[in-house]
Amino acid sequence: MDASDAVFFPDRHAPAAPLLLEQLPSYQSLLYRRKSSSSTRRRGSGRGRQPSISSVKWAEQKPVHSGEELRPVRELPMSMQEKRREQQQRLQQGGALSGWGVWSVSVRRSLKRMKEDGAEALAALQLWRADIHLIEGMFGTGILSYFSFLRFVVLLNFVMFLLMFVFVMLPMIISSRTAHNTTDSRTNVSECSVYPDTSRQGLVVFHEHITDLLSGTGFLERTYLFYGFYKPEFIHPRFTYNLPLAYLLSTICYLLLSLVWIVKRSASGFKRKLVQDEDRFQSFCNKVFAGWDSCISNETAARLKRSSLLYELKTDLEEERIKRKMASRTRSEKLRIYSLRTALNLFVIAALGTCFYCIYRATVFSQRKQAEAQKSMFLLELVVEYLPSIVITLANFITPLIFNIIIAFEDYSPAFEIRFTLMRCVFMRLASIGVLLFSLWVQITSCKQPEDCHCGYNHQVYPCWETHVGQEMYKLVIFDLLIVAAVTVFVEFPRKMVVQHWRCGVTQWLGQQEFSVPQNVLEMVYGQTICWIGAFYCPLLPAINTVKYVLVFYLKKVSLVTNCRPSTRPFRASSSTFFFLAVLLIGLALACVPVIVSIAEIPASRACGPFVSFQSSWQVFPQVISQLHPGLRSFLLALASEACAVSFFVITCLGMFYVIALAGAHKRVIEQLRDQLAMEGRDKRFLIQKLCQAQQVCVRSPQRFGGKRRNAGVCVQEPALLETQA
Repeated sequence: MDASDAVFFPDRHAPAAPLLLEQLPSYQSLLYRRKSSSSTRRRGSGRGRQPSISSVKWAEQKPVHSGEELRPVRELPMSMQEKRREQQQRLQQGGALSGWGVWSVSVRRSLKRMKEDGAEALAALQLWRADIHLIEGMFGTGILSYFSFLRFVVLLNFVMFLLMFVFVMLPMIISSRTAHNTTDSRTNVSECSVYPDTSRQGLVVFHEHITDLLSGTGFLERTYLFYGFYKPEFIHPRFTYNLPLAYLLSTICYLLLSLVWIVKRSASGFKRKLVQDEDRFQSFCNKVFAGWDSCISNETAARLKRSSLLYELKTDLEEERIKRKMASRTRSEKLRIYSLRTALNLFVIAALGTCFYCIYRATVFSQRKQAEAQKSMFLLELVVEYLPSIVITLANFITPLIFNIIIAFEDYSPAFEIRFTLMRCVFMRLASIGVLLFSLWVQITSCKQPEDCHCGYNHQVYPCWETHVGQEMYKLVIFDLLIVAAVTVFVEFPRKMVVQHWRCGVTQWLGQQEFSVPQNVLEMVYGQTICWIGAFYCPLLPAINTVKYVLVFYLKKVSLVTNCRPSTRPFRASSSTFFFLAVLLIGLALACVPVIVSIAEIPASRACGPFVSFQSSWQVFPQVISQLHPGLRSFLLALASEACAVSFFVITCLGMFYVIALAGAHKRVIEQLRDQLAMEGRDKRFLIQKLCQAQQVCVRSPQRFGGKRRNAGVCVQEPALLETQA
């Protein structure tokens, strides 16, 4: 029997249709929910029968169908013949339009086609497109997420370099071709304005050039690379270029651009993460039915993907087991595990404190040895120069091993173990940069004699302290690149050769080097945080960082293809986008703190840089504003006033509350739609049950239909029979 014959009756039995449809679970649920609200409404409007939900449901389908006609013809669920007929009807309707209407439609189509062609052309020009597709095919989207993130960081550094080059370096390069182009607005020249030349004089040994190249001293100190080379302002025959204002605005712009770009990219990953983390059953369904990565074409990568899916399923089951175990813990067991976690976290804090103290002592020792300016052996001099970087690298290498050992005794779920260990590593890497900056500032502001600090800092040792900070950031970037290259060449490649050609228990247990996506991303965030901090003191550092990450891309690609294998504990590509950008956002927030403090609070060097005429870098804004038109100056002062700040804060809070309320409303709508979807499934089961019952009655009771046993496909149901079956 056809469903339309069994459910929708002939015309002579039309009143029976609502009787059946009103028995649906969705109608009963809706009737129960409306009972309280409809009773109040009936008191004022009189008693009357509510329309059946079936009539409402079938009536609402018409606008949906009419809305489908507005879609493109190729997207309509029709056969090719029907699509051609629909296309001819639309062309006939379009012929009734005026000349202006036809022209506007053609223009919109042309613009849409141009937009699609432009998007395809930009996709074809995408950086490392073929390489990333190759990596995706061999190792899947999990490894792909790291290289996509690396490409984003390269583009970000390149844009930062363009900002600093166009607005800071290019004007100085152009003005350097004219004579008498620099002016110094300082009215008096004192001891604080003396900047001695530190370049090596006379015959220079070859290894001293290597030392200068690796440490940023010597001939590199008086170049465009560092802050101290830039002059206060330049005079052109037609205009005066305010370099201090351009320098400060460029710094603010690249920080704001980084913030907006990161937040924009993380929005999609955050929405996807919210959807996936909402329901555990949905997570199991995604792994079982949609967990396979169809981009994989390599047999080894396919086996690894299979093992990773099994690992994820085992991890989820282990999490469920741990949740049951946590729910059944007694008070004594909870006290024991919490005491153990407290003791282990105290040990972690002690280990972090030890690392931070070693970084501080290494920085102090290195700065004192450099201040003595005593000649020594080439390697010893390099070790002294790079001692803080060496200690930071060792701390970043040793502490994750300690964290991985400790986390096994804290009895967390497997997923939380990964996240908690990564957050500890993030704190270690980013806090080590903060300790280094604090150590440098202590050395810059400390003086043996009180008269040595009459310039606001130790001018005797650090006549241009901004350049010195830039040199430290420069050394961190160079040393990080050297470490990545050394590990790839001298650790990963020999390990692969030993595992392949020397088969024993130790080598098979050790295995190939795993390509851990989170750890590699943390290294990238560490390097990018250094770049954000150092770009103010070393304007060419974004260009160096761009070249560095281009080399890192090819090093990591070769290492992945030849030396490494994907990690057995995979990091999901769906959640990695948001996690990577969230960690990068934390690094940006940490980088903004020293830059903002340096601009607003710390006295600028009196001997070098574009801010020699100001007490601090921020004072360039009040001076520029004081030279503007009185009306514009009043407007800018009003924008910077407390009343405007309070109003902006109130409006922002109202907007935030509105967005939160809108998100809550959307969440309730989603829940209602889910309930409606589940109710639709119950309706289908209900109708199928009624259909089966009607078929059974039709077969068992042929005497009701004229004494003949009719075919089930043409069996007609009586309303009274349906009422008895209900």
